[in-house]
Amino acid sequence: MSLLIQYTLIYASVLFLVALGGCFSEHSGVINLGLEGVMVMGALGGALVMKYMSGLSAFPMMVMVILGSILFGMIFSLFLAVAAINFNADQTLVGTAMNMLATAAATVLVKALNMMEDPNNVSSTIQYIKQKKAISVQLGSFELNWFMVIALIALAASVVILYRTRFGLRLMACGEHPQAADSVGINVYKMRYAGVLISGLLGGLGGIAYITAGVSEWKFENGVAGFGFLALAVMIFGQWKPVNIALAAVLFGLLRALSNVYTGFSALVALHLPSTLYNMLPYIISLLVLAIASTNSRAPKAEGIPYDKGQR
Repeated sequence: MSLLIQYTLIYASVLFLVALGGCFSEHSGVINLGLEGVMVMGALGGALVMKYMSGLSAFPMMVMVILGSILFGMIFSLFLAVAAINFNADQTLVGTAMNMLATAAATVLVKALNMMEDPNNVSSTIQYIKQKKAISVQLGSFELNWFMVIALIALAASVVILYRTRFGLRLMACGEHPQAADSVGINVYKMRYAGVLISGLLGGLGGIAYITAGVSEWKFENGVAGFGFLALAVMIFGQWKPVNIALAAVLFGLLRALSNVYTGFSALVALHLPSTLYNMLPYIISLLVLAIASTNSRAPKAEGIPYDKGQR
């Protein structure tokens, strides 16, 4: 049971961080379908820190891993910001291209770095066996991952920022009616940049949290197994509200965790269901959620619509 709780909380933390990033972006009016790619780049940034700064002690290592994943995630999210905000590009196409680019770019870069160290090593794998200890602490039989704590902090901070600060209210105004926001002096372009960059920050954190969840190495050509798209389903199920998103993330995290630990429950084993079904469960549920939620969506009204300052 403790293992189920552990996996549920870490997967929920990953989904929440990434979905919350999508929430900030869409509240500003920009649809970030590139969260999968942002996760990959955030994971790459954190993994490279662990690879090349392996001599650091636990706390500095944790700080540098977080900073590395945030930096890579935010820089990569700029592709979406520039294309969607400055050039009015189709946000769906840009996000899709980012997802394809991220995995390919990460694979090529890691292979190149590995070959520089060893010409015979052509893998896209980065190991972080010892460095991973900085990410978590053992509390009896339970392994507390620090990203669980970061997710809780992000939840509290997001509620305050979105509903209790001038910045948050302005951000949401840009996603609901950008022309009205502009008429009272709000710079819609800057607010949308801020929303996309925040999504890059949180998506990058979600990426490094995902690849360090249960393994001590990651093969980057595998990407992040669709967790970016799953996070979008969590965001929609949570109706773009941080608390609801957190609850949805726990539900989806539980479904995902079952694929890791279902063999420890005799009732589930007795069903004689194939293990692949448990792996599919979160994605099957996400399709059902999207089908149901789309009929009663409370999405920001101006999301995905390029802002034209001259239009009223």
